Formats: sequence, C-alpha cells, structure tokens
Amino acid sequence: MGLQKLSHSFTKIVFKPLQTSVRHILYSLSFTLLCIHYTSGQETNSSTEVSIPAQEDSTQVITQQLKDSITNASLRENTEILQDTVKKDSVKPEKQLLTDKVTYKSKDYMRLSSKENKMYLYDEAEVVYGDMKLNAGLIIMDNNKNEVYAFGIKDSLGEYTQTPIFEQAQNVVEPDSIRFKFDTQKALIYNSRTEQNGFKIKNEVSKRENDSVIYMKNVKFTTSDNIDDPEYYFYARRIKLVPEKKIVTGLVNMFIADVPTPIGLPFGYFPLTDERTSGFIIPNPGEESRRGYFLQNGGYYFAISDYVDLTLMGDYYTNGSYTFAVESAYALRYRYRGNLRFRYENNLTSERGFPDFSKATTYNIQWTHSQDAKANPNSRFSASVNFGSSNFYRQSTNQLNTGNFLNNQISSSISYAKTFPGDPQVNVNAAATHNSNTNTGVVNLSLPNVSASVSRIFPFAPKEGIKKGIIHNINTQYNFRGENRIQTNDDDLLSAEMFDNAQIGMQHSIPVSTNFKIFKYLSASAGTTFQENWVFETIEQRYDSDANEGAGEVVRDTISGFDAFRTYNFSTSLGTTIYGTFNFKKDKKIQAIRHTMRPSISYSINPKFDQYYDSYVRTDNPNTIDVDETEVVEYSRFDGGYFGAPSNTFSSNIGFSLSNNLEAKVRSRDTTATEPKKVNLLNNLTLSTAYNLAGDSLKLSPLSIRGNIPIVQNKLDINFSMQLDPYALDNNNRKIDVWNIDNGGSLFRLTNASANFGYSFSSKDFQRKTKETDPLDNQTLRNGGRADNLFGSTTDFSDNQGVYEDDGVDEDVSDVKFYNYKIPWSLRLAYTINYSNSARQNEISSHSLMFSGDVELAPRWTVGVSSGYDLKNPGFTFTNLRFQRDLESWQMSFNWIPFSERTSWNFFIGIKSSVLSDIKYDKRREADRNL
Repeated sequence: MGLQKLSHSFTKIVFKPLQTSVRHILYSLSFTLLCIHYTSGQETNSSTEVSIPAQEDSTQVITQQLKDSITNASLRENTEILQDTVKKDSVKPEKQLLTDKVTYKSKDYMRLSSKENKMYLYDEAEVVYGDMKLNAGLIIMDNNKNEVYAFGIKDSLGEYTQTPIFEQAQNVVEPDSIRFKFDTQKALIYNSRTEQNGFKIKNEVSKRENDSVIYMKNVKFTTSDNIDDPEYYFYARRIKLVPEKKIVTGLVNMFIADVPTPIGLPFGYFPLTDERTSGFIIPNPGEESRRGYFLQNGGYYFAISDYVDLTLMGDYYTNGSYTFAVESAYALRYRYRGNLRFRYENNLTSERGFPDFSKATTYNIQWTHSQDAKANPNSRFSASVNFGSSNFYRQSTNQLNTGNFLNNQISSSISYAKTFPGDPQVNVNAAATHNSNTNTGVVNLSLPNVSASVSRIFPFAPKEGIKKGIIHNINTQYNFRGENRIQTNDDDLLSAEMFDNAQIGMQHSIPVSTNFKIFKYLSASAGTTFQENWVFETIEQRYDSDANEGAGEVVRDTISGFDAFRTYNFSTSLGTTIYGTFNFKKDKKIQAIRHTMRPSISYSINPKFDQYYDSYVRTDNPNTIDVDETEVVEYSRFDGGYFGAPSNTFSSNIGFSLSNNLEAKVRSRDTTATEPKKVNLLNNLTLSTAYNLAGDSLKLSPLSIRGNIPIVQNKLDINFSMQLDPYALDNNNRKIDVWNIDNGGSLFRLTNASANFGYSFSSKDFQRKTKETDPLDNQTLRNGGRADNLFGSTTDFSDNQGVYEDDGVDEDVSDVKFYNYKIPWSLRLAYTINYSNSARQNEISSHSLMFSGDVELAPRWTVGVSSGYDLKNPGFTFTNLRFQRDLESWQMSFNWIPFSERTSWNFFIGIKSSVLSDIKYDKRREADRNL
C-alpha cells in the first residue's frame, strides 16, 4: 500500500497487490491516518515559519533540586545519609483523542484529506468504535474536531438511500443524518426513527447527551408497525428519553389518522423497562342498571421477583356491591409453573329498603400447578383446582363466561405421586378431589384419597429367556385404596356439619392371572381376584311395629367401629384373530378389502356371600299372627356403606364378543407411490352379550352393538351404539321371561340407540396450523369448558382485552388493499341423537345440533356465531354473536347474546400493545342476574 500525492488538498489511497494479509493492511492504514493527523508536512506552506517554543532543560532542574537538598541536609545537626531519589516528571502526558480502536470500511472509495484532516467514506460505509456501529451512504470523519458525520446518498433514480443506521448495544436509531462526537459521545440526530420496548419513535431533532439520555424535539411515538404513516400517534413537542427505562414528555396530544383529538395530557410518563415493575392498575368506569355506577378491575400490581408476582384488584358499585380479587403467577424454569386466583364478590341488587332488594356472596378459588418432567423423575406434584360457590358464574358481576355458565360441573384435583424404584417397583399416590353440581348445589369431596400399588411380579418366570406356558406367565400384584368421602352442599361447605356424613373406606386387592397359547392360534387367559374391604361404620336394621302410630317402620341404627368383608371371583377368556382379504383387479381403484375379526368367549364366576347378610321379620298388621302377612327381609349391615354390600346372588356367566374392522386398499393418486393407500371403512364394530348359567330367568343379556364409521379421513367419524333385547314386555311394560319373537314381535327389540359426531373444518386446514391453547391462560379450559367456542366465546372483564400477541405470520399486503375472493371461514359442528324404547315409549329423547363458526367477510373483518338448534323441541339454544375488526394497531370487538336469561352485549375498542393497554373504551350491558 502506498501514498501518491495528487494535489495540495487531498490524498488518495491506492491499493496494490502485495504479499500481505488484510489485518496488516488495516493496521498500516490506521498508522498512516494517525501520522497524517499529527504531522501535516505534506500540506504545509514552505514560506511560513513555524515557531517552536523552547522548553527548559529537565537535567538543569534536577541538578538544582539536588543542590538544594544537600544544602538543607548540611544545616541539620544530625548527619543523615543522602539517598538517591528520582522525582516524577511534572509534565503530564497529552490526553488521547480516541479511547478505543476505530475500524472503518466502504464499498466505493475512502479518501483522506491532509489539509482538512478528514476522511471520506462513500457507499455502504461503516465505522465501528467500541460498542458503537455506524452505517451510512456517506461518512465523514473529522480528526480535528474528533467528530463523525453520516448522510444518505442518492441513487441513479435520485432517491435518497442508505440513510444512517446508528447502533449502540441494543439501541438502534435510523436518522436521515447524524453528527457524533467520539470523546464526549454526544450526537445530533435529524429525523431519527427508533424503537424502545414496543414504542416506535420518530422525531425531527435529537440531542444525545450520552448513552443514557436523549432529548428530542417534535416527536411522534406510537405502537403502529408503520412509523411513517401510523394509524395513530402521540405528539409531543419535547421529550426526554432514557433508553430501556422511561420516556418523560411535556404536553402530549393524541392524533388518529393525522387528526388531533381532545385526548391530551399536560405531561406524560411511559416506563420502558423490559423487567416487570410494580404499579397501579387503572380501573374501568361504567354504569349498570341495577347496581349503579362502578369502577372495575382497579388495583395494584406487585413485581415481587423474577419468579413470582402478585395482583390485587377490586370493583365497587355505588349501591354497595364490591369485589375483591387476588391473582398470582409463579414459575421456576425446569422445575414448575402455576398460578393462583381468588375472587370474592358481595353482590347487591337494587337499593336497601326496596322490595326487590337482594344480597348474595359468592367466591371462587382457582389454582393450577404443573411440574416439569425433568424436575424429579420419581415424584410429581400437580394441582388443578376450581373450587367455590356453585352459583359463582351465574351471579358474577365481572364475567361473561358463557362456556362455564353452560357447564354444570366444576371439579378440582390435587395429587402427589411417588415412585420407589426397585424390583418390584412401588407407586404411592395421595390426592384430594372435589366435584360440584352447579344446578343442585351438591358437593362431593374426597379428602384424602390414598392409593398404592406394587408392580406385577412373575414368581415362576425363568431368570433368563422368554416366559412360556401357564406357569411361567403366572403373575400377581398388590393394590391398596383408601378414601374419606364427604357429600355436602353449599350451605354446609367448610363448616363442621360437612363431616357428619363422612364415609371412610379402605380396600386391598390381590389379582392373580396368567396367559398362554392353545393350538398356536388361540390366546387364553385366566385369573382370580381377592379383595378385602374395611369400613368404620355399619348399619343395623330392625322393624319397629309400634312406630309411626302403629303402622310400623324400618329403623336403621348406625354402628361405629371397624368391620370388614372379603370377596373373590374367577374369570377366564379365549380369543383369536381372523383375517380375510378379497382382492380385486389391480387396474381397479379399490384393489382389495380386508376384514379383521376378533371373536372372544369368556367365563366368570361370582360366588354368593350370604354370610354377611342378616334378616328381620316385617309384619304388615301387628295384631295378627297369620304367617302369610309376615315377611322375612334380608339385609346386609354394609348396605349404604362406602363400598356397598357384597353380592348375595351366585352368578355364572358366559360372555360373547365379536369385534370387526374393515379396511380397503385404494390406488394412490400419487403416481410415484409404490404402495396403495389404506382407507378405514369401519372401526371397532363390536357385538357383545352374556348368558347367566345360574340365573332362574332372563338369562340372556341384551345384545350391545357399537362402532365407528369414518366419513372423512382423520376429520369426521360417526359414533353409534344400540341395544337389542330378546325378551318381551307384558301389558305393564315390564320385561318378562318370554322371547320377543314368541310374543308376536321381532327377534330383538330395540330398547335404545344413539349416534353422534363432531366435525371441524375451515378454509385454512392445509395452510396454517393453529396454536395450542394454554390451559393456564384460558378460563374456559380451566373450568372444564371447550376450547373450540362451541358454547360461546369467553369474555372475562377482569382480563386485559387490549393485549394481543402476534402469531409471527406475515400478512400479505394484497389481502388488505384488495378484497380476496377466497373468503376465509371456519366451522365446528357437534350433532347428537338419542332414541329410547325400553318401555314402549318409542321416542327420541334428545336431538340437537351445535355449531360455531367464523367468517372473514372482508380483510380484517370477522363475524362469528356460536349456537345450536334443538330438533326435538324446535328452537335455538344459547346463542352468542361476535364481531371483530382488526384496526392494525387497534382491536375492536362486539359480543352479543340476543336472547335467553343472559341477554347482554359488550363493545370494546383499544390498543393491542400491552404498553398502552389502558387506552381503551369499554361499554356493555350486563345480564340481569337474580341473586
């Protein structure tokens, strides 16, 4: 690399092919630049004299200091040895202009001007200084002022391109031009564009004081993707920006489509931190007809740590109603995650003193905890709790959760499982369960519920090799189950009365079984099960003839104390698999049909355990001694207990079962395929019945038929079932021991039948996969509802309706500007029909069609409906209509329930971004609730 002088004003760098590396070239270029900066000899006028100031000789200064020190030492009384000392140089070194290495490059040329002491970089220029990086079409480095200037350049069409891009750490600024000073790190930026934690900021002039403070003038900031032409923005004449921390503004006005609105603030403060911070939650104002004005969902958010947070919220109505809510989410990576939600509502209707005044309190607790599978392979704790008042979802003043409103059951489960590895392996599980019927208010609790099992043991199996025959396959295991069952209601829940009817039971079971082959093609199995049941309460019965004013009644006395009964049974089965294939010609579309049959026969014995039965004599008329008017009643003291009573009837049953599958081999449409395609025609068509050898009548059980018919592969299956009874009915519609065909009927009598199917399809089935719904974020799923909005969508006013996540799919601009003739749509269907004829009623007991669908009528316009039609009692079921409009940075929605007792509507419009989620408008008419 050499320097060639071209003029008195500039020097051009010419690269020559030398045997060196790029790294050496850069080092040489940096060294040359520094030499030109300090020695401008090539551009100095020869006629001008340069005066060099004379400096005092440093050696004379040191000599004089030594003389002075010797003189002072001789004046002292005591003699001291003079030590040689070297003093520090008093001349301070000159401060370096640059504190870090500067690297630069450009595509077209680099030009050095010795006279101006500047360097010009043109076309795709880049300068890197420490953690700062500057890219632009033209970059000028002024070594005198220690500054750098960056501009864009015009292309062949005259358009301004390659505008500067300034990067420092995580901050990126895209201005039209920039002026930056290296030593102070100050900058002037013109027409810059930057993004800070979801905010996109554009301003005319920015003054960068340092890497942490930027002052801006005439600023527009928004969350819109299009910063040059946003749908809305906030305009401030002056702001102070602390990157990744905050934005502080003066007077702020909101503009929508470049039209100023009356929405404004005298000053503004917008936090920009990536970390969660504590702060107030602004309540939503509104009005309700029967409760007055209200403030909803106001409170405070506590960012406790990176692993847990806490939210306290509440509602208040002017008639005295109020709500208190607590929410907390926690997570520890690779260990567990979960959230807790508690809500208490004190609901008042009308005003105190009015005839229609009523009061009700409801509460609801939700807790979900899931453990990571990697946390501990031998133990697992999980929880899914939805516990509270049965009428919570009907009376809640802050939710419109239609999916949960239509669900009649809410349940909870908390469990801990522990595995003790070894041979045999031991599994222990402790759980607590809850189930509430929201219609009846009956609550069933199982607290605690403990189960344990020992893995299967093969005592006669060889230590090595394969198990063969009856003896080798004999296996056994041990199972234990213990439970404390409580049945109560909402009034007695969480009170001492709920334990009055508690039932405790324990069960031990030891199954022994084996399996083997007969004649190579028949699979046989045999087994027996021994059970021992422990209870702590029994019921004794006696007949009191004097009770009930002489009419007599049965008296049941509860006896507390330990008692047990033991049962056992025996069963065996024999089955095989038969295949049959019918081949067609190879040039046919259907090349073959395969029929698979799995017949099986089973035999079981259940002994009679009459040793656990007692009896009492019941007399209809206590004044007579006629034997015909007395009755001996047998009962078991275990009747009504936890496990019920053992059987008092001996049974010897033979069971028959036949399962069928039909498959077809169809020529594939793909010409490159070498094998035909398999298509299921019929799945699991099963016929089953049983015959009781020990029965005195009605020995043959009804014939049960069930199966599945695939209509659309992996999309639509029709499930059906029916029962055929061979016995006839008498005139009172009771089954008698007479064949139906002998009574003038057919061979079998259809007693009941059912058919159902569910189908979901859309125009994007093969274009785009849908995301799985996290049950922690969906209240409908957490409460046992459906995720497909078949019973209506969820509108929870306590949630942030303005926060929407980007699905990561880029939208085609053509779909926005031009109407797409392929209208996107989705449809979900659920059909069911039930037929009953057990007592000659010959009626369809239920017949309904549920549907839910969405249609995108125009770009960004979506209309949806969730409803159903009762075909037995003609009429529409619970209906929910929804309209949504995507306004790019905004979201608008309208939900309407046009009829039923839940008639209501809700209108919402707000900014999608979570940063400005409080800027919204929410108006609704709630359903009138009867407390």
